[in-house]
Amino acid sequence: MTTTVLAAGDHFVLPGLLTAELRAAAPAGADLDVRETRLPWPHTPFGRVAEVDEASGTEDDMIEALSGARICVTQMAPLTERVLAACPGLELFCVSRGGPVNANLEAATRHGVAVCYAPGRNAVATAEHTLALILAAARGVGDVHTDLKHGTWRGDYYDYDACGIEIDGSLVGLVGFGAIGSRVARVLVAMGATVLVHDPYVKPEAVDGIAQLVPLDELLSRSRIVSLHARVTEETTGMIGAAEIASMPRGAVLVNCARGALVDYEAVCDALDSGRLAGAGFDVFPVEPVPAGARLLSTPGVVLTPHIAGASRQVAHKAARIVAAEVGRFLRGEELAHCANPEVYRR
Repeated sequence: MTTTVLAAGDHFVLPGLLTAELRAAAPAGADLDVRETRLPWPHTPFGRVAEVDEASGTEDDMIEALSGARICVTQMAPLTERVLAACPGLELFCVSRGGPVNANLEAATRHGVAVCYAPGRNAVATAEHTLALILAAARGVGDVHTDLKHGTWRGDYYDYDACGIEIDGSLVGLVGFGAIGSRVARVLVAMGATVLVHDPYVKPEAVDGIAQLVPLDELLSRSRIVSLHARVTEETTGMIGAAEIASMPRGAVLVNCARGALVDYEAVCDALDSGRLAGAGFDVFPVEPVPAGARLLSTPGVVLTPHIAGASRQVAHKAARIVAAEVGRFLRGEELAHCANPEVYRR
């Protein structure tokens, strides 16, 4: 029996990568008909499609591409109520991201479609990028880079008050100790930092020998460098605002490679202008792309990257490999490893 699979790739997780990993993970003798389509992300920013977020492409395109397909592997394709209703043969939808945000999970469950995802695919890349921003923000790389690109060699950056700080001997606070935060912590310790961690979901023994688990207010008041690695929830939205920044040591550095909703960026700009913060590094923003004229773009002391912390070639390969492995399990009738609605598959 032939199984039709749609490999809905994009310009990062390429359709060809998905196809190659699907064929490698398929059971011996499996007859796969793999169709490929390419979504416009990241050349066209992702956004809301019908009722789902952070998706690429259109419902009409997906309905046409999914015709006759039993399985879909993708990174950004929208799985909406309308798509599900139009594709009754679909049984498995695999999202090669840390969470299936572009899938209507409730509707998928009602329609009997199992939805899988790829946790940890970009943990290494994001941890490494976080470290790059920590180093750049702590040493003022953003401003001196801009000056030099515009032909200005400023010797006053060697003034004592303008010099940055070293990681060795610094107290660094990490908000979140998951797959990314824990990697960042280990590298910082190897560089000679003392690491504090705030994470209400982590037990003290999990950080033994690496960091000290402390309340958030203590972490902020003691840390010269603070890096965020928390998920966005009702409790964490806006968790770093004017009051929290004011509690940090004067001349501290703030880095965020998690989600823009965690931080009040107007408060950050105020703190940078006043000297309360010496530097900041951000890969994520409340609105993406960052609007022209946004205050962050002109505030000194900020190092900015356009949400690329998880962008490495290795991540693209890992993402394809993880979802392809789920397809292999599905075709062999095995338990799925990363299913967001396992009751559907068991049923």
